[in-house]
Amino acid sequence: MKIQVVTAEGVKKEQYELPSDIFEVSANESLIHQVYRYLVLNQLYPVAHTKDRSEVRGGGKKPWKQKGTGRARHGSIRSPIWRTGGITFGPTSSRNFAVSINKKMKKKALFMTLSARVSDNKFVLLDDFALNDIKTKKAVSILNNLDLQNKKTLIIAPREDKYTEKSFANIPQVSFIYADSLNVADVLKSDTILTSIASIETIKNTYKS
Repeated sequence: MKIQVVTAEGVKKEQYELPSDIFEVSANESLIHQVYRYLVLNQLYPVAHTKDRSEVRGGGKKPWKQKGTGRARHGSIRSPIWRTGGITFGPTSSRNFAVSINKKMKKKALFMTLSARVSDNKFVLLDDFALNDIKTKKAVSILNNLDLQNKKTLIIAPREDKYTEKSFANIPQVSFIYADSLNVADVLKSDTILTSIASIETIKNTYKS
């Protein structure tokens, strides 16, 4: 599959041939959903915590004797039926939501989402970002030249690049990621992908090795 390469000024250049085993993969919604669920659940950190009867203070002494008082028998004020007692089946911070999934499935789902962006013409390929200093104004002009203003855009940079990252950092609806750290969730949350030829090479070296 060939795609049009453009400059940061929006000028069309030569076409670039994308690797078919990454950018021409048929979608499997079930697999994509599994991988997305894996990414979301593995980021959950349970905070809510209720104490069960073993964690509540007090209750070491029997409230009153077993017989002869006319009241219901009780062994501890930590019982869940007491107002200040423990909580039955309440949320605890020890819950583990993590699920596991193998690397092949994660790669396959990533290739599917990238392929979908290409086939939907929501994949813009630059020859180079060409940012030699930190300039938000320059980053905004790039988006305007490519008609990407006010769109949820994912910037994929080929390597650690503080100029590109910080130039796009304060622009609303723009997210940033490096090519060797791609994941399904970031691709799905964006409407359009903006990347460079160097990023494609990094993706090939990272995920097809």
